[in-house]
Amino acid sequence: MRRLVVAISGMNATDNPGPGVGVARSLRQSGFADVRMVGLCYGSLEPGAYMRDIADVSYLLPFPSEGVSPFLDRLRYIHEKEHIDIIIPNLDAELFIYIKVRDRLEEMGIHVCLPTIEQFDSRQKHHLPEFGERLGFRVPKSVQCNTVDDFLSSEGELRYPIMMKGNFYEAYYASYREQAVAYFWSLLAKWGAPVIAQQYIIGGEFNVVGAGDGKGNLISCVPMHKQFITDKGKAWAGVTIKDDQLVEQARRFVESTRWMGAFELELLRGEDNFLYLIEINPRMPAWIYLATAAGVNIPEQIVRLALGETPTPCVDYEVGKMFIRYSWDMVVNQSEFGQFSVKGEM
Repeated sequence: MRRLVVAISGMNATDNPGPGVGVARSLRQSGFADVRMVGLCYGSLEPGAYMRDIADVSYLLPFPSEGVSPFLDRLRYIHEKEHIDIIIPNLDAELFIYIKVRDRLEEMGIHVCLPTIEQFDSRQKHHLPEFGERLGFRVPKSVQCNTVDDFLSSEGELRYPIMMKGNFYEAYYASYREQAVAYFWSLLAKWGAPVIAQQYIIGGEFNVVGAGDGKGNLISCVPMHKQFITDKGKAWAGVTIKDDQLVEQARRFVESTRWMGAFELELLRGEDNFLYLIEINPRMPAWIYLATAAGVNIPEQIVRLALGETPTPCVDYEVGKMFIRYSWDMVVNQSEFGQFSVKGEM
């Protein structure tokens, strides 16, 4: 039997980490006997590309903003060399283009497990209030801001403190107007419009990672309580917990949307003890390896779904498993960096 070849993006294991390294670690411990891991990177300094136990080979990709043709041409070149079976895109900013070219990837023999464009768009941050109302989720008051005037004119709808959120990534706590405006410009420059201003809810932060089969069935689910959060709103430590309410939220989400593939729900339990949905991510989170360590290998399930298989549902996990992220100085040869930067492959 030919070796399974899986290409993975999100290899940026930085202070704003992508899920790629965790996905690769999970697949190394999956039920697949032999997997060749192909790293797909958008910069030559993405650490995952240099981790020998993570990526067998790595390639640079053009940014999706450069257009479909250069993106597809590069993937076709990589496919000719690597004979990719499955691509697992792990970054919000690239998911739209992968969904858009799904049929052409299938024609090339590359499989993906992704939501539809309607599903992807419905859970975007600026659609979250309508989405929550339609599905019966509590959502903090949110305002979509394309310009700073939009923010200033809607300021009266929110009470400080508020959260300023980027279109794709990053969220910052703002306790007064000048701080919020500064974050607005920073997020707009980095991630584009709209920037989301959201009412801050005091309470504990929880995340749920899972996967749906596209037919309304929840095939996996692991809730986590954040223990430490960075200034960018990223979990730096967390622990798996038993919480039937969180699992039910995930089940309702999948049943209502008939979601296909991986997802992450970000929720707050407020001082009123109600759960508030603050974000839906259409892919696996950076902490995905915690779910694997707790007994639920979601990346393996995603691969099986992409191959057309029906994974066995798994919502039983070990409670009390904890992750603590850390920084590690990895030393590589400058020649490797030079080769990757110039040739675009390593």
